[in-house]
Amino acid sequence: MDTTQSVVEKSAIRKVAIRLVPFVAMMFFINYLDRTAISFAGPNGMNTDLALNAAQFGFASGVFFIGYILLEIPSNLALHKFGARRWLARIMVSWGIVSLLFTWVANVEQLYILRFILGVAEAGFFPGAILFLSLWVPARHRSKILALFYLAQPLTTVIGAPLAGLLIQQHGLFGLDGWRVMFLGVAIPAILIGIISWFYLADSPAKAKWLSAEEKTWLTGALKKEKKETTAGNKHVSVRTVFGNGRVWMLSLIYFGFIYGLYALGFFLPTIISGFEGIYGTKFDVFQKGLITAIPYLPAAIALYFWSKDATKRGVKTWHIAVPALVGGLSIPLALFAGSPAATIAVITITAMAIFAALPNFWTVPTQFLTGAAAAAGIALINTVGNLAGFSAGYITGWLKDWTGDYTVPMFVVGAFMLLSAVLMLVLSRSGRVTDSVRPEALNPAAAGQHAEP
Repeated sequence: MDTTQSVVEKSAIRKVAIRLVPFVAMMFFINYLDRTAISFAGPNGMNTDLALNAAQFGFASGVFFIGYILLEIPSNLALHKFGARRWLARIMVSWGIVSLLFTWVANVEQLYILRFILGVAEAGFFPGAILFLSLWVPARHRSKILALFYLAQPLTTVIGAPLAGLLIQQHGLFGLDGWRVMFLGVAIPAILIGIISWFYLADSPAKAKWLSAEEKTWLTGALKKEKKETTAGNKHVSVRTVFGNGRVWMLSLIYFGFIYGLYALGFFLPTIISGFEGIYGTKFDVFQKGLITAIPYLPAAIALYFWSKDATKRGVKTWHIAVPALVGGLSIPLALFAGSPAATIAVITITAMAIFAALPNFWTVPTQFLTGAAAAAGIALINTVGNLAGFSAGYITGWLKDWTGDYTVPMFVVGAFMLLSAVLMLVLSRSGRVTDSVRPEALNPAAAGQHAEP
């Protein structure tokens, strides 16, 4: 690569990282906060006001994913057809309006219905965002870009949990209970940012006014060349063959384990923290509970960044995904035997670090062998199976807690699913169905020699 091209490449990727990724990450931040707002509302008045037991709360948390699953793949194919700018904006405004209605939910039946419709409204956002960002940068830069995007998820809890606590403390504002104020406060940004995204986003580098002509030419050329070489080396690129692709289904099961752990913690951690008072005799107000809920996610964001940085440097390897799954699977049951609030949160922090370290690196794997509409369908299928875990984690955790009287069995189930992800990732790698080193050279032979092997 000559010096001029190197300068243009660095400048183009830097602009994408600065101008595009933070905005899409902010959309993801709002998305994750809206779907997990119920976890803050539940132990802070909603469960009492609506007379919910743990199983009902878990079902309300998880039924969101049924609606999401039904339209996941069609929504992502629509994004591919109509363009990300229009479709992501449509999704955001839709879910913002539905989120707003939670402010006035009156009973458990209405809660179930609204959570289901919220899933329908949000369908396709996350895989659409992953696909959108993947279409902006060549493979050798994708791990870095996706890691920057994924930082929004742990930071949602770092910032969102205390914010939710502050909103809940505004009890009586507009004549509403605190948890209803919180739903109001997290819904409005979705509508506003959705409208802004219509004008801010561009569907491709060629349409980005903030890129120079040289940067547009380099990005467009690199992406076209990569797509041509990837398609030429793989016959299984149609939408239809995605559903019969063993690699896609194996990756779906691996992702299931990670998401089961992610949402079991996301939905029930505030409830577990509220339970410290009965177990350890501690007392925290709503804002303090929000701060405690946020503790595991700041180290998780740091782990995500540095683990992904290492993956970018070395190339994403099997152990970048399997080792965090193993650590998470072993650590989460240990939280049950920690013996104090501080020790419990410390162990849960290790679990959160493991989950978030693996996720952005995991998402570099599907685009090794899928392009175009097949990539849209494949990513959506993997995310659909993961969202089955979102439903299962909420409902099964709540049901097992009601059945056994505590969180011991539910947390062992979480650990088992994450250990399964570690095993499946190793099996997938050893079978040769995913290369052990997912370096950019594997996708773009022309790039060989530009990045030295470790």
